[in-house]
Amino acid sequence: MSGFVRAATDGELRWFSGGGVHRWMATAEQTGGSYLMFEDRMEGGKVTPLHLHPDADESMYLLEGEILIQLDGVEHRVGPGGLVMVPRGTPHAFLVTSEAARMLVLITPGVGEEFFLDASEPYVEGAPHEVDFGKIQQSARTNGSTVILGPPPFANLPVG
Repeated sequence: MSGFVRAATDGELRWFSGGGVHRWMATAEQTGGSYLMFEDRMEGGKVTPLHLHPDADESMYLLEGEILIQLDGVEHRVGPGGLVMVPRGTPHAFLVTSEAARMLVLITPGVGEEFFLDASEPYVEGAPHEVDFGKIQQSARTNGSTVILGPPPFANLPVG
């Protein structure tokens, strides 16, 4: 492993099938398996199913926007500069409540990259990108680093 420098516009862009564009800032290979990191740009209304990561901790640092996160059954609003730390094995889900949101996601150790890669495709500006939860579920079953527990747990989900 060797050090590296990544500019804000460097890193592969991928359309995540659950909604959002990931910019890969550090892969598990680049960090010797210590962690993986990506920026996630999302539109308002993006929601995740209730899920957990059995072998990794997930930290989310909000750069812009606001999310509502359910962490182990308790809802919290998180805005710019806020941090969420989800210990491995903890059920969680989030909903983007602002018009858009951007966050930095850190997964330690660097496991589960295959889940994100299989549940995404290279991002092409202007190309149609569809949310496909079936692809998310299949990647979770195939790769094992994410366990889907059920639908989004929020009472007032956006329509459409």
